[in-house]
Amino acid sequence: MKLVMVGSVALDTLATPHGSVKRALGGSAVHAAVAASFFTDRLGLVGVVGEDFPEAFPKLLKSRKINLEGLGSVKGKTFHWQGRYKGDMAVAETLKTELGVFATFDPKLPAAYQSAPFVFCGNIIPEIQGKVLAQAARGSFKMLDTMNLWIATRKAALKKVLRKVDAVVLNDQEIRQLTGLTSLIRAAQSILKMGPKYVFLKRGEHGASLIGKHEYFHLPAYPTDAVKDPTGAGDSFAGGIMGSLAARGRLTAADLRKAMACGVVLSSFQVEDFSLWRTVKLKKSEIDARLKRLRAMTTF
Repeated sequence: MKLVMVGSVALDTLATPHGSVKRALGGSAVHAAVAASFFTDRLGLVGVVGEDFPEAFPKLLKSRKINLEGLGSVKGKTFHWQGRYKGDMAVAETLKTELGVFATFDPKLPAAYQSAPFVFCGNIIPEIQGKVLAQAARGSFKMLDTMNLWIATRKAALKKVLRKVDAVVLNDQEIRQLTGLTSLIRAAQSILKMGPKYVFLKRGEHGASLIGKHEYFHLPAYPTDAVKDPTGAGDSFAGGIMGSLAARGRLTAADLRKAMACGVVLSSFQVEDFSLWRTVKLKKSEIDARLKRLRAMTTF
């Protein structure tokens, strides 16, 4: 196994100005793993589902050559999130959160996963992220995602786990909340002092930035005019990064930049339809073509 994705596996019910879905496949681990699967087939997912999880969904993930040895199925209900987007769809309004079996999620990495050189912890409780990282191989490249809720309620635990990772994914609101700084550059520099070597900064329609001690790189968002549902875009961004890095097996500045470009492109496809409807139909040639256009747009 080269890459392990740990996080939520969910059933999403949501509405946007472009339609709605009920109990569609979602979750941070799912979106990240599917995005990463375009770059590597040596990929394992760790999560938990309940008895109500449709049989078609594991089959779909397996069709992407995602190993599900780490996906537990236990008695109870699968994590269910219900929300909606209005207007420019910049922010989701949560209507209902039913944690179900995810409330007692205690991830165990299968033996085949523990030696993986790349590990991603999706947006889950910091203490659980810490348990995952403790099971990962020493010297592996570890990246985590988080959210404003954990920053507000578990900041101390989050700062503790940040010391154990090589990279973190944050959006502009989260990084300001975590550091108390309004300048994104100063905020990123503050995060680097907490432990991570790299910050991947998600900036929505304004693109993404990569900040390291001696590194600054920025890309615009890929200009798609077919935005239907932003759910999972951030997870697809992270998955594209980790999948690209796992495929290359290197961490040079050039590899990190290319990986972020892959993340930007995968997130641009993710928003074009609900759930995984766009990404499961996606071809690698489409990704390569969009990467080529992104490169052309950012060269002068």
